Amino acid sequence: MDKVKRKLATILATDCVNFSKFMEDNEELTLSNLKSCREIIEKTIQDSSGRVFHTAGDSVIAEFASPVECVNAAAEFQNLIYERNSQENTQLKLMWRVGIHVDDVIIEGENIYGSGVNVAARLESQCEPGQILISRIVQDQVTRRTNFVISPAGTKSLKNISDNFEVFNITPNNENNNTNANSEKNFTSKSNFKNNKKPKLAVLQFANTSNDDDSGYLADGIVEDLITEFSMIKEFDVLSRQTAFDIKKEQKAIDFAVSHNVDFIISGGIRSSGKRVRITIELSEVPNGNIIWSNKYDRVLEDIFDVQDEIVRKITIALLGNLEISSLQRSKRKPTENMTSYELLLRGKEQHHKVTKEANSLALDFFDKATEADSSNAQAYAWKACTIGQGLGRGYLQGDFNKLWGDAMEALKKAQDLNENDFELNRLLSAVHLSNHSYDLAEEHGRKAHSINPNDPRILSGYGEVLVRNGSTKEGIKLLNKALELDPIPLGQSNSDNRFKDLLLGYFFDRDFEKCNEIGMKIDSHDSKSWLLFMFAKHELDSLDKNELFKSEYEKYSPDNWKSAIDRFHIPDEGIKEEIENFADSLI
Repeated sequence: MDKVKRKLATILATDCVNFSKFMEDNEELTLSNLKSCREIIEKTIQDSSGRVFHTAGDSVIAEFASPVECVNAAAEFQNLIYERNSQENTQLKLMWRVGIHVDDVIIEGENIYGSGVNVAARLESQCEPGQILISRIVQDQVTRRTNFVISPAGTKSLKNISDNFEVFNITPNNENNNTNANSEKNFTSKSNFKNNKKPKLAVLQFANTSNDDDSGYLADGIVEDLITEFSMIKEFDVLSRQTAFDIKKEQKAIDFAVSHNVDFIISGGIRSSGKRVRITIELSEVPNGNIIWSNKYDRVLEDIFDVQDEIVRKITIALLGNLEISSLQRSKRKPTENMTSYELLLRGKEQHHKVTKEANSLALDFFDKATEADSSNAQAYAWKACTIGQGLGRGYLQGDFNKLWGDAMEALKKAQDLNENDFELNRLLSAVHLSNHSYDLAEEHGRKAHSINPNDPRILSGYGEVLVRNGSTKEGIKLLNKALELDPIPLGQSNSDNRFKDLLLGYFFDRDFEKCNEIGMKIDSHDSKSWLLFMFAKHELDSLDKNELFKSEYEKYSPDNWKSAIDRFHIPDEGIKEEIENFADSLI
């Protein structure tokens, strides 16, 4: 028996996108353009010391002695093909996918066999048009030896090889190159539109196409996770879940987006059956409705975090180009490896968002069950604390206040012990420290929450309130205005009064009484704090008229004890606090 010849080689596999479809439409035109592309590819491979050892129809497989030369060749011919497609006289614009892997292979005559060839071919099949995917071993070899942008692309399921194969995406240096499915539109070059303002996104409620109506929690939960993922990317402004889900049934998505000054909408559908989930998703431009990117995913529920990562990464690349998204560290943010606990967490959040007494009780039950299924689910503890706060604030929970508050603090402590970098946890801790008049700690946790998730309106309003109290009024007001923009009507509210009340407080601390007066008039239903600050602003502007309307409002909004009420305004500066107390006493 002859000795088997082996060697270590870098394998490149490439093929033409939609070749069969083009052949059905026009065989002669397709073959002519295929030949032109093949000449570019094969010449580039040869010039880079590579060797084509297999061709079949539209596919080409080549070997290289060096992974660096292989990657350089792939990037070069993708750029050359892109340039070819950009020419006006090109009759058919063909796009190519490339997979690259390094492995030990078997040599037999002029041909090469082995898993290295199979892996490269499987990687190529997972590519989007115009994309280059490489394996971890290739990434290790070329990262420091090339000038390309190499970014993680998650894991792929490679048939008969691995269900969890780590891959990386290479962006060639051609700044006009786009790895999107619609790359000929060159959309990334237009993403810094409107004087480089941040793109504003709205992730709309996905259609639940499951036969089981009870699975709505899963669809909404997955979408809420996507909103959170996009919110963590500081290069975007992201409409809140509450606002994005508030689209009227008869309202067109584009009209809704235009009314909220949104630049792009993300929409889709989710169908679940047992442990399998099918997700369809589209990214569309506003106001023309052009679809920039779309995809379908058919996975098991255990893969949902990888799917979410891929969706966020692909859409971010489509809008911003191939930048390193430091926020995508899913391994640290994944709430749990236990899918039962994850589903219970989603069910609890679904009930929490209904803002009713019955739903509040159900939410607490789901969060308890989530932590029973996985005691390391930090998010479930944090959401339990948040839900207890909702129940106490709205009067849903009856019983010993101190015990209920202690339960909330215990849940927060467990969440903190498990993951001190969770933004929900830090948002809640900021609010707790503010209520305890620990203003420095409130700012510390608010800053941490905001650094992790700069688009969450609850963080924007909470941290903004802390900043205006602690002296950073301009920065705080900026955050409060952004909360109003992204989430004008907060969860559980019927109007924007709470947002305006926050801004009224901010402008009061900024001593801008004109703005206080302007904002105060926008509030439909005042409370003791907002009414008193509104009247203070009028007094400073010499426009306070103690007429019959004033007297009736004083009776309506005046508490039993102004001093106790003002203490709950949480004012750090004793001088300002005394000024407000004296003004309140003067109204009698």
